[in-house]
Amino acid sequence: MDNAASGDGAAAPEVPQEAPKAAQSTPRPAASTPPPEPAQGTVASAAEVATDNTIDAIRKEGLTGRQLRMARRVAQKNGLAVTSDFDAVKQLRDRGVDPFQRANILELVVPEDTASAVSAGPGMDAAPAAGAGVPANPKIQLPQTVPAPGQNRPSTEVNPAERRASEIHKIQRDIAKRRRLRVMMLFSRLAFFVFLPTIVAGWYFYVIATPMYATYSEFVIQKAESGTGPPGLGGLFQGTGLATQQDSVGVQSYLQSRDALNRLDQDLGFKAHFSDPDIDVIQRLPEGASTEDAFDLYKNHVQIGYDPTEGLLKMEVIAADPQVSMNFSEALLGYAEEEVDGLTERVREDQMAGARDSYEEAEVRREESLKEWIAIQSEVGVIDAAGETGALVQQIAQLESQLIDKELELISLNAARRPNQARVNGVESEISGLRSIISRLKSEATDAGSASGSNIDSNTRLRVAEENYNFQTVMVQQALQQMETARIEANRQVSYISRNVEPIAPDAAAYPKAFENTILAFLIFAGVYLMFSLTSSILREQVSS
Repeated sequence: MDNAASGDGAAAPEVPQEAPKAAQSTPRPAASTPPPEPAQGTVASAAEVATDNTIDAIRKEGLTGRQLRMARRVAQKNGLAVTSDFDAVKQLRDRGVDPFQRANILELVVPEDTASAVSAGPGMDAAPAAGAGVPANPKIQLPQTVPAPGQNRPSTEVNPAERRASEIHKIQRDIAKRRRLRVMMLFSRLAFFVFLPTIVAGWYFYVIATPMYATYSEFVIQKAESGTGPPGLGGLFQGTGLATQQDSVGVQSYLQSRDALNRLDQDLGFKAHFSDPDIDVIQRLPEGASTEDAFDLYKNHVQIGYDPTEGLLKMEVIAADPQVSMNFSEALLGYAEEEVDGLTERVREDQMAGARDSYEEAEVRREESLKEWIAIQSEVGVIDAAGETGALVQQIAQLESQLIDKELELISLNAARRPNQARVNGVESEISGLRSIISRLKSEATDAGSASGSNIDSNTRLRVAEENYNFQTVMVQQALQQMETARIEANRQVSYISRNVEPIAPDAAAYPKAFENTILAFLIFAGVYLMFSLTSSILREQVSS
């Protein structure tokens, strides 16, 4: 029945259009009768205009040829005289018949005895009976409704819309299948390259990894400050972290060096502790490990950070035992103090050595000048000729002053109306004694001056030796003051470690951080997978293009 409705190309050819009954019943005029003259200026009626408009509207509907042929057959079945396929659609619709309805299409299937009459169309005589020159089984123009063995085969043609829908559905199923396959492959790759390694890493951190204990400590390097700081801009940074930044960086580098590792291994057995079989294989130091392997492990388990803004050094020492971790921290702090002392020891020694040498040389020169002065004095036999002459001159000046006072007193006594003769005689005797003493001292001074003139070379040598001794004494005093200043500066250069946080043995393991390390492992594996995936996609696209 569906094949009948589809109206495929195997259907019978169309029946030629029949003329209207009115035209068939009207007799032709005689040949001798001339045709009437056409009317001039006739106007179509409203019915004709409406019919034309309806047919134009049907033509604009875009009906297919199969539909138009089906409409003509339905019109012929209903005994309608139509002039065109569109007129058949119009007349059927005017009668209230839908030419494309399934029930109307099925009615086109008629029995064999009426097939010829239907195909002949209305107004024509029925087909002659069998035996009158007509075949017994005339060709049926429409699909049969009665099953015919060997002839009722299904059509091999498929509706284009159905075929297109079928192909689209097939493509969609193929796309969905490939999408599911790609998703499965993606999850397989993620499970193999990301999830499985993450599970293994988490299993190691939670089950296998040996607990490690961390000892924290903080210390700062300080310098001894004097009462008065250095003048200028240099004093602005005194007591701050910038003043000891170089020492702090030096101590940090030393504690992270191989020298510190070797001392720690000799003193406390660093390698032996991390070679313990109780430690898991990944964190354990293998037997007979080289110094480089031990140094890599040392850098991972001894971490030192420096804060330049505060000048603070933070140290974290990790070990498998809390007490061992604290012992390692104490030993490293001791090494740091020794290193700080060693950094300033040479500077202090250089400063003190120069000042000490200058002082010792000044002392030697002073002793030599003193010996030379004493030797010249012994040779000349006079302790100080100039000093003796000066003492005589000073005595003469004092005696002359007393003489003047006594003469004034004598004048005052003689000025009295009745002077005391005894007192006047006593004053005169004192005046004469003073004059004799002054004369004697002047003569001694003259003799001493003449003697010193004769021994001028000895006196010059003695004078030069005395001046040299005095000069060397001043130099010794300056050298002593310089050495004291150097000692103060050396003490100012002394650096020492001040512990802000003392190392204390922990009571709980700080490592491994199982959850954080597992998440970190997942991110690392995912990042590596994403990087390789993007790289392969880019290369595949470049190759395909």
